[in-house]
Amino acid sequence: KTFKIGGVHPPENKLSAAGKIQVLPIPEKVIIPLGQHIGAPATPIVQKGDKVKTGQLIAQASGFVSANIHSSVSGTVSAIDNIIDAAGLSKPAITIQVEGDEWIPEIDRSEKPAHNITLSKEEIVKAIAAAGIVGMGGATFPTQVKLTPPPGNKAEVLIINGVECEPYLTADHRIMLEKAEEIIIGVQILMKAIDVKRAIIGIENNKKDAIAEKQLIQATVNRAVPSGALPIAVGAVVQNVGTALAVYEAVMKNKPLIERVVTVTGKSVKNPGNFLCRIGTPISKLIEAAGG
Repeated sequence: KTFKIGGVHPPENKLSAAGKIQVLPIPEKVIIPLGQHIGAPATPIVQKGDKVKTGQLIAQASGFVSANIHSSVSGTVSAIDNIIDAAGLSKPAITIQVEGDEWIPEIDRSEKPAHNITLSKEEIVKAIAAAGIVGMGGATFPTQVKLTPPPGNKAEVLIINGVECEPYLTADHRIMLEKAEEIIIGVQILMKAIDVKRAIIGIENNKKDAIAEKQLIQATVNRAVPSGALPIAVGAVVQNVGTALAVYEAVMKNKPLIERVVTVTGKSVKNPGNFLCRIGTPISKLIEAAGG
């Protein structure tokens, strides 16, 4: 209803909206793609046989539009070669056999939210790049690139996308309910990074319970992005709500992008739900967690 020129509104199938996020057990092995972002695949800095810890850097960004990759588990690197990804394409990846769950000591694993943003905007962008944060809404654009507008472009407003318009997905819905405080701090970090005083969080009217947090305001800016241009052309920087949470964890907890909430749903799974799982978890484990 907010778009004058109309559009398509497919039926909503939010089958997994009601259940709390479940933490998926760590699998026996993970397969971590080196190109899990738009841009150049990362370059491995580990070798077969190396021991790694959870959160350790295992591949470095290999260009301006690229992202660091970290181990999501602790164990032994068993292979560095091409795998067939979910789209059926051959992609380079690092396979790790899991042994325990030993995290690098730099990561703050306490649950208590941290509020005091002490880093400068340059330090924030550097921390986000180091942590390998990318757009969590699906486009996987390296976040540090988005926070570095090209010369001549100035950000005026930060727009946080909490709409989650895909009919079946509810992962963003659940993190807004369960991690609202951390997301708001992430929004403040992003505002400081791009030096804006205004942020808008857009939420679709099918998840009004996520607006209960008083800082979340549904609004739109009445500006059209020219065809082929980026939002920065009209002074806007758009970030997914999951990205705001990942930014909070990177900057305030020194935690790289090693896990995310995934919706496993559809009329063919027994118990549709949302699962916090390590990057590289086999899809078969997710289907098992949803009851098969």
